[in-house]
Amino acid sequence: MSILNNSKDIEPSITAVATEAAPDNKTRRYDRQLRLWAASGQNALESSRILVISGTATSTSILKNLVLPGIGHFTILDPSKVTPEDAGNNFFLEGPSSIGKSRAEEGVRLLGELNDGVEGKADLRSLEEVLAKDKEWLSEFTIVIAHNLEAGVLDQLATLLWEDESSPPLVVVRSAGFLAEFYIQYHEHAVIESHPETAQSLQIDKPFPALLDYAVSLDFENMDVTDHGHVPYVIILVRLLEEWKKTHNGLSPSTYAEKQEFKKTILTMRKKSDEENFEEAEAQAYRAWTSSSVPSEIRELFQDPQVLSLSPSSPPFFYLVHALKKFTEEQPSHTLPLTSALPDMKASTDTYIELQKMYKARADEEKEIFKSYLQIPWRRTWGKKWGTLDADPKALASAIETAPKQLATHLALTALSSFASKQQPSAPLTPTLEALTAEAQTLLPPGTDLPDEFGDSVGEIVRAPTADLPNTAALLGGLVAQEVIKMITKQYIPINGSCIVDLIETWTGIL
Repeated sequence: MSILNNSKDIEPSITAVATEAAPDNKTRRYDRQLRLWAASGQNALESSRILVISGTATSTSILKNLVLPGIGHFTILDPSKVTPEDAGNNFFLEGPSSIGKSRAEEGVRLLGELNDGVEGKADLRSLEEVLAKDKEWLSEFTIVIAHNLEAGVLDQLATLLWEDESSPPLVVVRSAGFLAEFYIQYHEHAVIESHPETAQSLQIDKPFPALLDYAVSLDFENMDVTDHGHVPYVIILVRLLEEWKKTHNGLSPSTYAEKQEFKKTILTMRKKSDEENFEEAEAQAYRAWTSSSVPSEIRELFQDPQVLSLSPSSPPFFYLVHALKKFTEEQPSHTLPLTSALPDMKASTDTYIELQKMYKARADEEKEIFKSYLQIPWRRTWGKKWGTLDADPKALASAIETAPKQLATHLALTALSSFASKQQPSAPLTPTLEALTAEAQTLLPPGTDLPDEFGDSVGEIVRAPTADLPNTAALLGGLVAQEVIKMITKQYIPINGSCIVDLIETWTGIL
């Protein structure tokens, strides 16, 4: 039968949780997510400090999905008192009994009940006061999340955080009724523990000495039938490929006919017709002729000018990539360092563990070389300042052709924000269809028509310009929190652009 790693001596795969004793309360609580981002990702979460500006229903929904997985600290910055409208749409308020109390304090108190390991704090200052008197305070946070800020104040905040690359990323969230969008402002996002979609290389085409020696040493002909049916497919492929090369000038199968012949040879090695390990070997035969090489995205990274021209002021990441480049160039296999993680396969416990030990020993050897070069695999993405798209009329006009529905919602929300910034602070927000259409039109080049879908989007904005609906808040809470976790753990690539949400037609898209 197929077996999983049950040896305490073997390094588990990056998505496994290994403990020598019974798991503690923390491990049990976070078991599911530890399988996604491992202990290192969890440590990053628990070290994070999140600032959320405004204690709206959307803001608390986002925080709910960050408090549950165990962020270290959150602060809600909000001077407002709870209104009847807040009490009617925010699940993290206690209905009428919360009315008149601090919205930030009520939110912190009730969110804190979700996870006693998370520290929460309410700050009753306004963002304007912070920007005027205490800008440095913002740098204490890992990430800043802002919901439905007034356009002028949002622009000040975005500019301040963009000017200093060491400042935290900014997540801008805007919603009205059943429409919403969010955007992450960041300079650079480095993924240092990626989760590639492609299967890990077992280097069957370039077996390390211990693996090759073991495969060649097995006596398949005289092996017990039970043992024969539990030899891991990795060993079968390494053995057969070595024998193949002896009769084919040291070359792997290359033509279709050769590959088919290689597969048939695998099946002729069976002693019984139902030996699943040989069926696995046939299914995985492509690994024998697929060259183990450096992925194209890593090779592209090697050519980055900052990798090719290091200086004392170069960030550590570029030294790490440069070292990885040297490893792949100077080591005989010319591949990335071997991983000790193995997929599940048909094997007995003893043979599977023996195989793991070989891979782990080799991975440890390469890890030492790895350390001497200081290499680490990583990926980078670059973001843009909030407002960059709206400041580029040509880009907006281009989006009419490529993403009209997403652009229509974005323009409607931007028009509302612009309209609101021109109102008196205490005046009710009652935009008209004509006023918002005029605001949106000013963003486009002269003579450019608004997308056809704009009418539907702006109609919803006029209907519910200030509605923070629970269902919209709930969906945004999950979407935004997911992207925030990507930013914190540095294991996944976040969105790059505005994520548009339309719950009238139930779709999302990226602009």
